[in-house]
Amino acid sequence: MSAGNLTPIKGARFPGRYLQGAGALARLGEEIAVFGQRALLIVDRGVWDNWQQPLRAACKNLAAVQLERHGGDCTEQEINRLRQAAVDYQADVVVGLGGGKALDTAKAVAWHQRCASIIVPTIAASDAPCSALAVIYNPDGSVAYDLFLPRNPDLVLVDSALIAQAPARFLVAGMGDALATFCEAEACRLSNSNNSFGVRGLPVAWAVARQCLDTLFACGAQALAECREQRPGDALERIIEANILLSGIGFESGGVAAAHAIHHGLCQLHETHDFLHGEKVALGTLAELKLQQAPEAFFQQVKQFCQSVGLPVSLAQLGIADATPEKLALIAERACRPGEIIYNEAVAITPQKVIAALEQLRN
Repeated sequence: MSAGNLTPIKGARFPGRYLQGAGALARLGEEIAVFGQRALLIVDRGVWDNWQQPLRAACKNLAAVQLERHGGDCTEQEINRLRQAAVDYQADVVVGLGGGKALDTAKAVAWHQRCASIIVPTIAASDAPCSALAVIYNPDGSVAYDLFLPRNPDLVLVDSALIAQAPARFLVAGMGDALATFCEAEACRLSNSNNSFGVRGLPVAWAVARQCLDTLFACGAQALAECREQRPGDALERIIEANILLSGIGFESGGVAAAHAIHHGLCQLHETHDFLHGEKVALGTLAELKLQQAPEAFFQQVKQFCQSVGLPVSLAQLGIADATPEKLALIAERACRPGEIIYNEAVAITPQKVIAALEQLRN
């Protein structure tokens, strides 16, 4: 067969293992022991006070563990500080417990130290726990760059009872992030664009992305009710899986497009800084559907889902009460930078088209 007849390389990526259920944290010690006996636990400062003793109890089977309090941001300085702690302790396993920035720091430290990584999310606010990606910030809080890692975490351990204790807003934000997964993966499929690690996605990526969307529609409202009751019921279990695992596999293996590019643009405005990543991605998804000229019935289904769980459906609900032409242009210009993921869409993209889509989402 000639080279010209070969189909392009396709691929998918996954965490090494994924375990989820109420009380899963109690297994942490035995799971660490699969990879080593000297674990460095990087613990989110937001849960540090409450989780030091439970973590030590969960790891009592190990020879020793060292707990380090995460400083707050995933910066090069924080990564280097914790890398030195791993060297001094001679860690053979790095565990991250907490929210996205603490988890990204743990992933980066484990990669630099060439040791196993275990991720234990305490919220289901995004699909970051499963990914081979760490977002690196500058000391002033702005994004410096994305660190793409050669492999996903060796284990993602999700204690649904722990996540049920977190404020429900985090779960809703995770649904907003997961909402984009199918819309963006489908855009990449239609445009024959590469996924997040530079190859075409395999069909499994779209199957997972579609399952993610269907789960949101079927279980989202009930999961929110269970979370408000701090009860890890069946619906909450399904949504945790969708927010973390299905969305994680779907975005890495299927690809990303306009929803996250518009999120980047929304981040340019000070008014949006108090809103969570997934809340901005949800509005980006609605704008993406307008750009795609998606069927109105599907747009309304997505919008009604957002309204049912409390995700923003307008610029005003995202804090942009005065959406001036200058502000819309700023969002669009950032979303449409050369080489941006928005060009993975299967339709022609211009800043003017992004502005027109946002104009339809003012109020």
